[in-house]
Amino acid sequence: MAGIANINFINFCNFLFKIKMELKQIGVIHTPYKTPEECPCQACKSELIAEIEVFKEYEGGLKDIEGFSHLIVLYWLHKSKGYSSLVRTPWDTELHGLFTTRSPHRPNPIGISIVRLIERKGNILGVKGVDAIDGTPLIDIKPYVPEFDEKERRDVKIGWLEGKLKR
Repeated sequence: MAGIANINFINFCNFLFKIKMELKQIGVIHTPYKTPEECPCQACKSELIAEIEVFKEYEGGLKDIEGFSHLIVLYWLHKSKGYSSLVRTPWDTELHGLFTTRSPHRPNPIGISIVRLIERKGNILGVKGVDAIDGTPLIDIKPYVPEFDEKERRDVKIGWLEGKLKR
């Protein structure tokens, strides 16, 4: 009986303490890609220059951004519909766990790209290397800093992708 009471208490606590999250759109990404099918399947495959429009009320946050060559861009994959826990990717015929893939169909469809900053004109950033469709909501921008963002490459394992990608 005590075991059942503990489980019920844990479930009750999980219910009480679930965090409600709210994201603010800080801008919009403009690309020539009008549909998800037109978009490259990975940001590194995109050679086109896209524009990231940061809303005017957040423009002050771009101060000093010109000093960075690369940025981490987070965006909401607003055309993503539903998800599955198992996913088949372009690199393999086997099913893999959703969280071991970069599928855009996720419980929280957040996209991430490391882009090259080409130029800044006021609240508009010209960037290369984004895989988002035109009108994608921008969530955040952070500077890419190799000393913070790269671990020792010899220790990196890429799971089921090993041997399937050109490195």
